[in-house]
Amino acid sequence: MDKSPSDSTDRLIEHSYDGIQEYDNPLPRWWVYLFYATMVFSVLYWFNIGVGIGPGRIAQYDAEVAAARAAHPEPAASSSADLAALAGDATALAKGKEVFVTNCASCHKADGGGLIGPNLTDKAWIHGSSLAEIHKTINDGVLAKGMPNWGKLLKPDQVDVVTAYVASIAGTNAPGGKAAEGTVVP
Repeated sequence: MDKSPSDSTDRLIEHSYDGIQEYDNPLPRWWVYLFYATMVFSVLYWFNIGVGIGPGRIAQYDAEVAAARAAHPEPAASSSADLAALAGDATALAKGKEVFVTNCASCHKADGGGLIGPNLTDKAWIHGSSLAEIHKTINDGVLAKGMPNWGKLLKPDQVDVVTAYVASIAGTNAPGGKAAEGTVVP
């Protein structure tokens, strides 16, 4: 592989800058083949992006999104009857309390008496007292007041059981709870 000095001098390029000359070295073969491959790929890609016969990347993306939505459909919203059934189920209420203490206690206190969030143990409601309204408040959140949309963070069944639990503690008046906010519902 050693080259004689005469071989190297034969490949010197004519120009010189401050006495420095450069060799005319050929590119490595692997690099040249890779360059040709990128040119072929770019031609095939050009025909596939909507100009040519292919469906194009946007159509391909839309098809993949539709397939993902079909594979993972949005869960159906819980009906008031389903939530009422959970409100009467002791096991569901125990699970709801567990979810509440884990996720909601930092704002509403473990007993629901309220910290930075409102007191949930009185009979006053800011965003509605029905099971559907409580579920909507938990699921969608109240971003203006700093409550996240728990529907994106919790599983649908967790939102359902915590809805039932919150409805069950209304009117229990936790000791040391925050002052009532919202409309008092008898």
